[in-house]
Amino acid sequence: MERNGIEMIVNLSGGHSPRSIRNAHALSRALAGRIVHFYTPDWGEVDEPWWGVREAQRLAQAVQVHGYRGLKISKALGLYLRDRAGVLIDVDDPRLDPLWHQAGLLGIPISIHTGDPRAFWFPSTPDNERHDELSVHPEWSFYGRPVPSREELLKMRERVIERHPLTTFVCVHFANNPEDLNAVRSLLTRFSNVWVDIAARVPEIGRHPAAQVRRLFIDFQDRILFGTDIGISPHSLMLGSTGDDQPTDADADRFYETHWRFLETADRHFEHPTPIQGRWRIDGIELPADVLAKIYRENARRLLGRRVQPQRE
Repeated sequence: MERNGIEMIVNLSGGHSPRSIRNAHALSRALAGRIVHFYTPDWGEVDEPWWGVREAQRLAQAVQVHGYRGLKISKALGLYLRDRAGVLIDVDDPRLDPLWHQAGLLGIPISIHTGDPRAFWFPSTPDNERHDELSVHPEWSFYGRPVPSREELLKMRERVIERHPLTTFVCVHFANNPEDLNAVRSLLTRFSNVWVDIAARVPEIGRHPAAQVRRLFIDFQDRILFGTDIGISPHSLMLGSTGDDQPTDADADRFYETHWRFLETADRHFEHPTPIQGRWRIDGIELPADVLAKIYRENARRLLGRRVQPQRE
């Protein structure tokens, strides 16, 4: 964080258990207020009729008592989570409505990951543009598996957003549709309660014509967030994605430097931050200083600005 100018980070894996909450407090103390945490639901007993109300209450406690700043919904919803009968739980399942509603009442954002890269729905053959990544992680492929199509998943997410206009949704990974900038523009235009982040999708965003990308970032400069999808554990480091080799601190520095280069310069045809995600090059978009300031920090400060002080630990 010090070497790369990172003032504050968001832990999207804040959990829900007492142990997770204790760990969150310990991290907050260790980083002296430079980290904020998002609640992640307990999907156990999701079949029970009171599940949604229980989770809404737990979310409120996490925010009002423990200082959590948001709710994180992983891609497991729609792709992996199943009920007792073995049926996949849809993204727009009404059992989750109390949770979406509670986030709106609390004034906190929901970071929602729906679907995955388009290439994950195609055969994992050498002509798949994500072949390198899928070769290391074959379990990430959804080709031929009994899951909804990517398009169906994104439509489910839109129905949730439309049902809860007073709740703020951060559709992570550039709305998980960076392959289609027109679709991202349409989403942001139709729903004023939608934000996006760029985490782990600079490789795909940067493939589009720089002028088109730049226009999109400027037009929606108030609802775009900087993000990286960096993952940190005691024994490993993930820089947007993972391969066979464990990254070093020098790799992390290059990872951040490439993000700055993409956003700040007009450089052309350079390597993107996460080469395992595809063997292509990207172009910089040279954003104005005032837009950069919003994307780097001001938007996040505004989004997370409801500073709830924990009442106890």
